[in-house]
Amino acid sequence: MHGFLNIDKPPGMTSHDVVARVRRLAGQKRVGHAGTLDPAATGVLVVALGIATRLIEYVQDQTSKRYLAVTHLGITTDTDDADGRVLAEQPVPVLDTAALERVLEPFRGSIEQVPPMYSALHHQGKRLHELARTGISVERAARPVLIERLDIVAWQPPLLTLDVLCGKGTYIRSLARDIGEALGCGAHLASLRRTAVGAFRVEDAIALEDFSPSHLLLPEVAVADWPAVQLNEAGAQRIRNGLALRLETQEGERARAHRPDGALLALLARHGEHWRPLKVFDWTDA
Repeated sequence: MHGFLNIDKPPGMTSHDVVARVRRLAGQKRVGHAGTLDPAATGVLVVALGIATRLIEYVQDQTSKRYLAVTHLGITTDTDDADGRVLAEQPVPVLDTAALERVLEPFRGSIEQVPPMYSALHHQGKRLHELARTGISVERAARPVLIERLDIVAWQPPLLTLDVLCGKGTYIRSLARDIGEALGCGAHLASLRRTAVGAFRVEDAIALEDFSPSHLLLPEVAVADWPAVQLNEAGAQRIRNGLALRLETQEGERARAHRPDGALLALLARHGEHWRPLKVFDWTDA
């Protein structure tokens, strides 16, 4: 069984919990997920089964994520979300949509973001959240992230609901915290729902308890935006042997190659006038 599942993760489960459940339901050991969601968060969790796990990186690292984020202004917590200990409470200024837009504008595009202490990042061999739970706080370097879209969905003081489209490595908790700081009243992330991971949309997601093999998506959904090349049997055999091909009409720097029967065979990278296999797949493997 090879392919992807688009799971609507329920609250209270870790991403690892979801993977473990799918592993049991599918009776398959080789299962992984593409992009962690916090236990309290809900929404799209992309799960790969079988050899499709070799394609996880193209979902996790090279696709945008979209979120519906409810930010609670006026209260800061040690975890930057609703599960944390309240650190401070401040009055929320009177704000209209225009004032909020002015504050949000600097957070759009390429920005620098400091990760939260309660995160899975490492510091001297330990995860930050492990240090945080022992009362230790360390300096975290700001990292570049991309906020492709940041739109106001609703403003019902003190709750600000945002539609966020962002790139790899973005922490929505940090975004909520920083918006609160910019407004001068502090804030934390009250709730989070991931509405899309690349082509995987929450409207198409299934509940975990509804899993069946019929919900499995083809492996190539992970690279659906790559140009597709249909190979004849001779070309397919060259790729299986790790040899390069000439594809004179193919543009771009990467492509997905399909066998004569239509199944995904390999991912290709351009080398001059030739294309070499990056990864070759044998879907008959257990």
